[in-house]
Amino acid sequence: MTFFTMTENLHYSCMGRNLSYIPSSIPSSVQTLDFSFNVLKHLQKTVFPLLSFLQVLDLSRCQIKHIENDTFYNVKNLTTLILTGNPITYFGPGCLNSLHNLQRLVLVDVGLSSLQLQMNNLTKLQELRVGTNNIQSMSLPTFLSTFKDFSLLDLHANNISIIKTDHTAVLREIGRNMTLILSSNPLLYIEPGAFKDIYLRELNIRSAFVSPAAQKAGLNALYGLNVKRLMFGKYRCDYKILSSDANYLDGLCFINFHEVYYYMKEKHDVPVSIFRCMINATIVAVKGGIIREIANVPFYEIKELYLISNQLDTVPGKKLAHLHTLEKLVFTDNVATQIPDFIDMPSLQYVDLSSNQITLTSCCSFFSGTPQLRYLNLSLNPQIGLSVGPFDGLDSLEILDFHHTRVVGMGYLSLFSNLKYLRYLDISYSSITFINIYCFYGLRNLNVLKMSGSNFQGDVARYLFNNLTFLEHLDMSYCRVVELHPSSFKNLQRLRLLNLRGNNLMTIDFLALPNLKQLISLYVDKNSITSIPLHVLQSLPTNLSEFDLSSNPIDCSCSQTDFIWWIIQNQKVLKKAENIFCKTFSPSLDFRTTDFDIDSCVHKKRLTIVLSVCFVTVVVLLSFLVYRFQFYLQYCCILLRGYRSPGQPECSYDAFVIFSSYDEVWVMNELMENLENTGKSIITVSELMYRLLFIIIFLLINLINLNSLIQVMKDFESLSTTARLTLHGVNWSRDPLSNMRFWIRLRKAILDHESRHICL
Repeated sequence: MTFFTMTENLHYSCMGRNLSYIPSSIPSSVQTLDFSFNVLKHLQKTVFPLLSFLQVLDLSRCQIKHIENDTFYNVKNLTTLILTGNPITYFGPGCLNSLHNLQRLVLVDVGLSSLQLQMNNLTKLQELRVGTNNIQSMSLPTFLSTFKDFSLLDLHANNISIIKTDHTAVLREIGRNMTLILSSNPLLYIEPGAFKDIYLRELNIRSAFVSPAAQKAGLNALYGLNVKRLMFGKYRCDYKILSSDANYLDGLCFINFHEVYYYMKEKHDVPVSIFRCMINATIVAVKGGIIREIANVPFYEIKELYLISNQLDTVPGKKLAHLHTLEKLVFTDNVATQIPDFIDMPSLQYVDLSSNQITLTSCCSFFSGTPQLRYLNLSLNPQIGLSVGPFDGLDSLEILDFHHTRVVGMGYLSLFSNLKYLRYLDISYSSITFINIYCFYGLRNLNVLKMSGSNFQGDVARYLFNNLTFLEHLDMSYCRVVELHPSSFKNLQRLRLLNLRGNNLMTIDFLALPNLKQLISLYVDKNSITSIPLHVLQSLPTNLSEFDLSSNPIDCSCSQTDFIWWIIQNQKVLKKAENIFCKTFSPSLDFRTTDFDIDSCVHKKRLTIVLSVCFVTVVVLLSFLVYRFQFYLQYCCILLRGYRSPGQPECSYDAFVIFSSYDEVWVMNELMENLENTGKSIITVSELMYRLLFIIIFLLINLINLNSLIQVMKDFESLSTTARLTLHGVNWSRDPLSNMRFWIRLRKAILDHESRHICL
């Protein structure tokens, strides 16, 4: 039985297998072992086999209660030990002493009540995570000050309510690269000056006070603290607080910080100058409050400003005017409807105004004061109109995002002629119908184009991408495309990803051309593709490593065995191969293409070939026989049809004359005159088929040279002996006597044959 799974080379997982011991079959070379969610209630030295190379050991929620001394001796080279979620009631005094290389110790939710742990030998320790315990004091063991690389102490969600000066004594000695997390503790009181002259990389006190008053007092008590990043306020799930204190953030004025992240949940019924004590910060983020407007703020060194989900109804463009240091502005999830002018902001490179209520008839001249703007996001807004030259002055723009914003004017105007550095354009679901083949003219360096949900009038898609020679990523999903001309992508020789998901394509023959030789990922799932010809499959780009053909109505019939066999043989390339189903008439019947029985088609094909060969042979043979005996077959048909036509009149005619047009005078003047004197008439071909007794064919070619009449009888053998003798040697000539003799003997032969013959 296998007790572990190899997820990567030298990484093994035994997670959740209800094991009560470490399998001895685990290779000694393993570096990472996930043994979480098993049952190891008592840890001692014999629990672990010798795993000298093991670096990461995860024993989360293994119901561990006791850890004896030297438990980890056989895994003493660990760098990470995770014991999260174990109800540990006993730590052996020396249980961790053998872990000289340990850098990360995770004791979250293990029932700790104190930080006074026996871990003197862990001199390389960098992170100690002891959140969600019952620790009541943040007082650290003095030996931690000798751990030169110690940089993170996570005390979140404990029971710390009071912080005194002596509790932070060790922090003063540790150094300047320390992160202290005190979030979600019920802080009531911080002794003033407890953090004076302490240098921290980060202090997180989100939701760390029991009341707004405690927070105000706590911020005041943090005077003298030097911290690079200060995070305070509430978590999203916390309730909003109604505050009437306009000065509750004044304590920030006495804390030295570079970055401040304020997750506010307060609703103020009095004007509050939120940023008054943040003017020296380089990064300011305010999120989740109820702020109607902000005052002009004289930021001195600010580089990044985040105003997120604050219900602000105005983009603070003018109030941030002349901020020469500001590089990044994120103003999202507010209720602003308009964009004011951004004046004299030469360093601004990044502007995100997504998820607001912005509705513009003309964009985007108000960014003329931002010549270095490289990123502009106007997505998830109601509507933005574009007219001629909307991006004039924004020649440095590299990323432009309009997704899920109705964009008016883009489909029929060429708007990007000056954006020669634009690398990324997202106009997905922007209600654009492209009717102008030059819409993307000027985007010579574009790498990524996302245009899901767009429409194309006529065959505009055939020419739309002609100038995008640097394009590597093209998303045309859900565009209701029925057919793509092969030349649509003729110039996209660098294309690596093509997304055509959710269209109405029935064929992907355009892939048979060599233009897309760099293509790696192709998505044509959720289309109407029933089959792909073999020549197209054989022409697929050789670099193709991800091909999504799922959710198409594949035709699983014997006529598509080459295609189905290709699907079976290319499971590694096909994404979601298990979702490639055959087209069926029952919506409840799921039949995978890989389950199709190709062998049965091979037998049917062989049988079809044999039958086809037999059929062709019979047809050829019959054709030969018909051709060889066509005279006799025709005569039999005539006899049979005459036999089956009793309603036809009695025999009226006995001779049928075929003659050349050159002999027409002789036939009409000589032959008819002499023969009709016997009471017989000339008949049509159709009548003769039923009544003919015999045929005399006169081949009268060139009367001037003709000396004899060549007679060919239809049934010469049926004539009586007398008739045959009578006709023997009959010659027609111009001599009157011989001529008279010829006609007498011919009439006699016909009359003699008539008296002996029965009508057909």
